[in-house]
Amino acid sequence: MSYGKSAFLIALMMAGKWAAAAELSPPPQKPVPAGKHYSPYVGQDYPTNVYWGDTHVHTNMSADANMTGSNTVTPDDAYRFAQGQTVTSQHGLKAKLRRPLDFLVVADHAEYIGLVNRLLADDPILLATEVGKRWNKMLKSEKQVFIESARQARGFAKEMMVDSFLPNKAAFRNQEFEQSVWNGVAATADRFNQPGKFTAFSGYEWTSHPEIDNLHRVVIFKDGYDKVSRITPFSAFDSIRPEDLWKFLANYEKTTGGEAIAIPHNSNASNGLMFSLQDSDRKPLTRAYAETRARWEPLLEVTQIKGDSESHPKLSPNDEFAGYETWDKANLLFLKLKEDRMLKHEYARSALKLGLQEEQRLGVNPFKFGMIGSSDTHTGLAGVDENNFWGKVAESEPSPDRWQKYFFKGEKASMKAWQLASSGLAAVWANENTRDALFAAMKRKETYATTGPRMTVRFFGGWNFTADDARRPDLALTGYQRGVPMGADLTSAPKNVKPSFLIRAVKDPDGANLDRVQVIKGWLDQAGKTHERVFDVALSDKRRLGRNGKAPPVGNTVDVKSATYTNTIGDPELAVVWIDPQFDPRERAFYYVRVLEIPTPRWPAYDAKAFNVKMDKEVSMITQERAYTSPIWYLP
Repeated sequence: MSYGKSAFLIALMMAGKWAAAAELSPPPQKPVPAGKHYSPYVGQDYPTNVYWGDTHVHTNMSADANMTGSNTVTPDDAYRFAQGQTVTSQHGLKAKLRRPLDFLVVADHAEYIGLVNRLLADDPILLATEVGKRWNKMLKSEKQVFIESARQARGFAKEMMVDSFLPNKAAFRNQEFEQSVWNGVAATADRFNQPGKFTAFSGYEWTSHPEIDNLHRVVIFKDGYDKVSRITPFSAFDSIRPEDLWKFLANYEKTTGGEAIAIPHNSNASNGLMFSLQDSDRKPLTRAYAETRARWEPLLEVTQIKGDSESHPKLSPNDEFAGYETWDKANLLFLKLKEDRMLKHEYARSALKLGLQEEQRLGVNPFKFGMIGSSDTHTGLAGVDENNFWGKVAESEPSPDRWQKYFFKGEKASMKAWQLASSGLAAVWANENTRDALFAAMKRKETYATTGPRMTVRFFGGWNFTADDARRPDLALTGYQRGVPMGADLTSAPKNVKPSFLIRAVKDPDGANLDRVQVIKGWLDQAGKTHERVFDVALSDKRRLGRNGKAPPVGNTVDVKSATYTNTIGDPELAVVWIDPQFDPRERAFYYVRVLEIPTPRWPAYDAKAFNVKMDKEVSMITQERAYTSPIWYLP
């Protein structure tokens, strides 16, 4: 009885509380007026995330990465490594990224793609041909050695690589074989593609190099297996002319409804061909050529393991930072030496200036590209952090003596492994990590390149940015609402108004502080002559420009022996609104941002510490890593 009475009293008390609560509840609020929202983010669809990836990784499916059949790193391994998993390198070392990538393109060479693996597996299609039977026997019977010069090659490596792959002359073609391999490539990409988490693109490398002058392009497809499997890769065995590659891409889109782009790389090894003012028939560029190239090649891989292609000291003598990881001795196999006349047709900044001239002549700019970086590794391991560099090929994977090995011995010039650059990465601004979103960003050029670090860079151009905008927490919103982002055109100049540029750079959260932010401007004057100038627009540590217009050095905290540095110099963030003081509304121009870190140890310094070895004095031990944004073009 007592329990029932207590329960009854408690129920009455609770009922009273509920009644009181009901009596004190506020009246219903009026609805928000139509077309307005409390949340400020409703309806905003500008890119809010930067995604990191590598669009240029080779595995044991590439003939040059697996000449002797000893490469054990598969496309599956490349994807797993990019996703942050631990994999085993060709030499049995465990490898893992510090941070996973967001996207990857396994871009094996189209020429003889999968050939070596299928030979070792006794593929019946290959063994049904005389060439296949001979190469199968040669490959299995020969000693596995690293080929560091074309002259050294013998047997299978000579027949397949030196006599066929390099001169772009096919010794073996079989449609059934090529389709089978390509279908496997596309299926693997689909299997690792995880929308919203990790993006795997189908792609390959078109490996044209007339007289070994580099004209290579990475081809990337937005689409899945259902569309990509309807073609086989167009290779340099089909044609070494870029114009023919573009026709293939146009036909792919027409017949499948899909989308594709091509990304040139290593313009620095083209011996003046990559940005030539002549087409493949050595005729002056036409408007149709310019339109077609601009359509299919929206990006340039400006930095990678085989050197940096932003600019060259001889082209930019007033730019103290122009000589970064420069490869300027010769063409791909060091068979033909470089001549100074070639340089202006090889480097990005010079090509952007040439594009302004061609645009004035033709009405269309053939060299209107954005910037990305990628590795071009042939180890399958997209590791380009200075302290986690997995090299270009198997022989340049971590070892006590890799620094002094020859990367390649040419007849007229050579390159040692310590001169390899631990670079680079592609940064893409998008709303989500999906094929559609990333591909769309690449096409609109809202991308930037870094040499490895993951600094965040925003860059907008407009006509009415103010100094206060650089301090706004919603800087990006301001940039999109009142200007255009990297990769876009700035037009309709108001009378007597100079363009303003809104810039913010934030250090890699796990990396070095920033030294400075620079704007590189190129323009075409009224006489048709091009010019360039580098502006230091934001300096760390409260430094100021000297009377000579130059900034004092940021300093150097690197201890080479211990391979360490400190963030006691530099700034974690630099933001600024910069107004072009030399603007002439009649002159075509481009602007892009270069962000420099403070000095840090270069990868040989980490090797020296890890393996306790002493290296020659000529070995570069300190680097100053950087980012390059896609340009903003001003059109009169």
